[in-house]
Amino acid sequence: MSGLATSEGLCATGGGERTPLRVGIIGMGKVGRRRAAIVEAHPHLHLEAVCDTNPSCRKLFPDRRFHDHFPDLIADDLDIVFVCAYNKIAPQAVTMALDAGKHVFCEKPPGCCVEDVEAMIAAERRNPGLKLKFGFNHRYHYSVMEAKSLIDGGRFGKILWMRGIYGKCGGIQFENEWRNSAELSGGGILLDQGIHMLDLLRYFGGEFTEVQSVVTTSFWNIPVEDNAFAILRGGDVVAMLHSSATQWKHRFSLEICLQAGYIDLRGILSSTRSYGEETLTFARRQFEDETFAFGKPREETIFFDTDDSWSLEIEEFVSAIQNDTPIVSGNSQDALNVMMLIEEIYRQGGGRG
Repeated sequence: MSGLATSEGLCATGGGERTPLRVGIIGMGKVGRRRAAIVEAHPHLHLEAVCDTNPSCRKLFPDRRFHDHFPDLIADDLDIVFVCAYNKIAPQAVTMALDAGKHVFCEKPPGCCVEDVEAMIAAERRNPGLKLKFGFNHRYHYSVMEAKSLIDGGRFGKILWMRGIYGKCGGIQFENEWRNSAELSGGGILLDQGIHMLDLLRYFGGEFTEVQSVVTTSFWNIPVEDNAFAILRGGDVVAMLHSSATQWKHRFSLEICLQAGYIDLRGILSSTRSYGEETLTFARRQFEDETFAFGKPREETIFFDTDDSWSLEIEEFVSAIQNDTPIVSGNSQDALNVMMLIEEIYRQGGGRG
């Protein structure tokens, strides 16, 4: 089958080197261009073709095959398709690419609703030899990976509760962005940015089965939400979430309280650098000795000045293809579970705006 990433496409050459996997990217906006830069720098990938409805994007990639419509790119001779398009388009592009024999990397969110994810999972099951990964890059930030290591190591015991805040201020053109179009995006700030925090709450605390929420459009003149508040419970773990487009000073904050201490993630390195320094602070509880540190334990803070998250998640994707191993983070089950949470937050909170 044309474009199928079989062993022929992955075999070693006479010199022992792998033949680069042929990549096409659908959607050449900010995220698509960032993915393209990583693909072009990867020794086992080669960018063959790009697709965008904006013809000016052709000038950005003059040496690559250019397509105006995503079905044409999917029909191209490729091993991998990156889907970096509107949320509305993602399910159709992903299912079509999988059924055409391509591995697929799809940006978050995984479509607009649970039904979208279920359609993609059905295509994945029809093509068991192919890999499907979703872009939850926050899991690959060094502060997050360090926190995960501390938690899994058992140093501070089990998680009691978590409190996550992720917000931005919107901006002058915020009301006109496609992300705030109910038709193209399917939701507002929760689906666009809050999904990252929800994914991290699941990543650290496991699955949640109870949801209470309030969803509002409190400031911006948009048809979708600009704030979402949720309390989640799964087993003995309780988590609080605030996803906001009225956070006038950008903020990323995730507090994790455990039996014997706490972990505090503050700031996240981003392209805008507007969320402050990326830090991880942790400490053991010390209230047993009230004369020493009652309510003010000795803390240790680690600063992180490099964001390799985008490259690391692509590296895991490529490794899974080359070695035929399962997708560990950002797999279809992760996508389904986080979208089920989002839909329940919308349902309990009064809708998507």
